[in-house]
Order: sequence, then C-alpha cells, then structure tokens
Amino acid sequence: QVQLKESGGDLVQPGGSLTISCVASGSIFSFYDMAWYRQPPGAEREWVADITRSGSTTYADSVKGRFTISRDNAQSTVYLQMNNLKPNDTAVYYCTARYTTSWGPGTQVTVSS
Repeated sequence: QVQLKESGGDLVQPGGSLTISCVASGSIFSFYDMAWYRQPPGAEREWVADITRSGSTTYADSVKGRFTISRDNAQSTVYLQMNNLKPNDTAVYYCTARYTTSWGPGTQVTVSS
C-alpha cells in the first residue's frame, strides 16, 4: 500500500502563490493516478485536481486557471501550484492515490491578510 505525506502548507495573503507537495513511498509511484482534495473549515472534503499516470490533468471549476497539478515520477512526488489564492481556498489539502484507500495526513493552507 502506498504511503503519502503532504507538505508546504502556509499562511498566504490573498492574490499570493504557494506550491504544496505530496511524497509517496512504499509502492511504485508511477503506477498511480493521483489527486488533490481539500477540506475547508466546517465543510466536507472536495475534489481539486487529478493527474493520470500519463500526465493528463483535470481541475475543479473553482480552481481552473489558477491551480496546476504536476508530478515528478523520479521523485515520487505530486505537486499543486496555486496562484491568485483567495480566502475561500483556505483548507486542509490532501493527496490521494486513485483506486486505493491511501490518503496523506494533510497540509494546512490559509489565505488571509
């Protein structure tokens, strides 16, 4: 079973940028389609973006044009670059390997002035 660990969460001002990472271990990373989810305060977890093994990407409408998901198979890492951040992007961000039950513990992103 793949293990996942997110990092890079921070406090960012509105309009700012941040890149968060998720490192995988325990299995062959390149076999997995990967996804980012987020859970805002007091709300349910919601899907943010996907990247397939071949590098195809899809995004939620709320982040399309602002966020970019990417992966580095040599580093077993998936990234989420976030630009033009808004207060309602504040959430705990989680990565997951598709078609598994593996989730990381999450990383907190707070967008506030």
